[in-house]
Amino acid sequence: MGQLINGEWDENPNFPTSSDGAFRRPDASFRNWVTPDGAPGPSGAGGYLPESGRYHLYVSYACPWAHRTLIYRALRGLADHITVSVVHPDMLNKGWKFDESYNGATPDHLFGAKQLYEIYQRADSGVSARVTVPILWDKQTNSIVSNESAEIIRMFDTAFNGLTGNTATFRPAGLEDEIDAVNTRVYNTLNNGVYRCGFATSQRAYDTAVGELFDTMDWLEARLAKSRYLVGDSITEADWRLAPTLFRFDAVYHGHFKCSRNRLVDFPNLWAYARDLFQQPGVADTVKFDHIRRHYHYSHESINPHRIVPLAPAIDWMQPHNRA
Repeated sequence: MGQLINGEWDENPNFPTSSDGAFRRPDASFRNWVTPDGAPGPSGAGGYLPESGRYHLYVSYACPWAHRTLIYRALRGLADHITVSVVHPDMLNKGWKFDESYNGATPDHLFGAKQLYEIYQRADSGVSARVTVPILWDKQTNSIVSNESAEIIRMFDTAFNGLTGNTATFRPAGLEDEIDAVNTRVYNTLNNGVYRCGFATSQRAYDTAVGELFDTMDWLEARLAKSRYLVGDSITEADWRLAPTLFRFDAVYHGHFKCSRNRLVDFPNLWAYARDLFQQPGVADTVKFDHIRRHYHYSHESINPHRIVPLAPAIDWMQPHNRA
C-alpha cells in the first residue's frame, strides 16, 4: 500500500499499525459532496451539482469499499450517468495500476494514466494521501470530489434522484439512528475487523480483533433470526455496507486473513441473508470473485510472500435463500 507524500510517490510507507501491532486505517483525504442543489455537504466545498456525465468513478472489483459504490451505482440507476474505470487486481510496489490485460480491468478512460496515484496528483500536485479506491472524480473541475466510500454511497442514494426519477432511499426517515448504530459496530469489528485480523502483527492484537469479529457475527446471526434485514423490513444502507464483506468472507477472509473460527456458510441465517443480498437484481454483476481472490492473495506479500493463489472454495451463491 503506497502513498503520496507532498505529491511524490513513496513505495515504502510506514505500515498502518500501532506500537501494539494493531492495524489502523487512515482517514480519507477528499471529503466533498455532490448535493441536489450544489450546496456544500456535511464537509468540504460546494459547487458539485448532480449532472449526467459529469462524474467518473475509479474502482477496484477486489476492494470492498469500492464495491459499495458499484452496488449503489447499479441499484440507483446511475450507470448511464456516472462512468467507471476499473484498476487491475494486483496492488504492488506502485499501488493500483491500470492494465486491461486482466479480464474486467479497464484503461483509465479519462487520462490514460498507468497508475492510480497519477489521478491523485492531477487533483493536487502536492497531495499527501494514501492512494485508495474508490475515487469520485469531477470532470468539470478536474479534481477529486471524494475518496470516502461511506459518503459516496450517500451521494448516490439521493443526490441524483432528479436525474433518475428514483425517490427511494436506503436511509428511510426515522431509521437513521438505528442504521448508524449498526454501521458503527459492523464497520469497527467486521468491515474493518477482517483487516485488523489479517494485518495484526502481534498475537494480542489478532486475538482482540478476531474475538470482536466473531462476537459481531454471532450478534448478526441472532438479529437475523428475528428479521429478514438488519434494520426494519426492507434493505437499508446497513445491509449494503455489510454485504461486500460477507461476499468476500469465505473466499478470502476466512483463510487469508485468519478469520478462521467459522465460515460464513456455518451461520444459517447470515449465509441465507448474504445470498438474498447477492441475488438482488443487478448486484451479482458487481461481484467479481476472480478479482477478489487474485488481489488479496497476490498483493499482500507480508501475508503470502510466495503469492500463491489457492484453489477457490465451492460456494453456490445462487442457491435459494428461503427468506421471506
